[in-house]
Amino acid sequence: MLILSVFAIITRSLLRSAIFLLLVLIGTAGLYLFMNYHFLAAVQLSVYAGGIVILLVFAIFLTTNKGELLMDFPFKRFFFSALAVIAGIAVTAFAIFKHKFLYSPDAVITGDEEISMKIIGQTLLGTGKHQYLLPFEVLSILLLACIIGGILIARKK
Repeated sequence: MLILSVFAIITRSLLRSAIFLLLVLIGTAGLYLFMNYHFLAAVQLSVYAGGIVILLVFAIFLTTNKGELLMDFPFKRFFFSALAVIAGIAVTAFAIFKHKFLYSPDAVITGDEEISMKIIGQTLLGTGKHQYLLPFEVLSILLLACIIGGILIARKK
């Protein structure tokens, strides 16, 4: 997934970048399956890998000419991008090594059962501690801004 993420960023073709992103999202669903989060894996595949990437591909086809490549950027941008990547890898590695992952092929033996849909819904749309209504709404505003930006880019031509 890390290699595919790097390829999604460094490729000069927008369509290939979207394909690499699709493969990264499928790999993320595989990680969810590995952690016995079957519902999140299904959502990852249907919403992100199935919906968002298809939307990106359509946007690429509508806003670019055939064979158009991305512009080259100066070395200064690559340097700061590399610093941001190294910082992101450091934060991710810290979180991964700090967390204790438990895995058992048989979830009944370890007591690791499937989380009910009611608990997932209350957690996603609750306003208490460790509930995610505010980030959910912030994400919807971000997606709205992306849609408006896509419309503005498509209108220029």
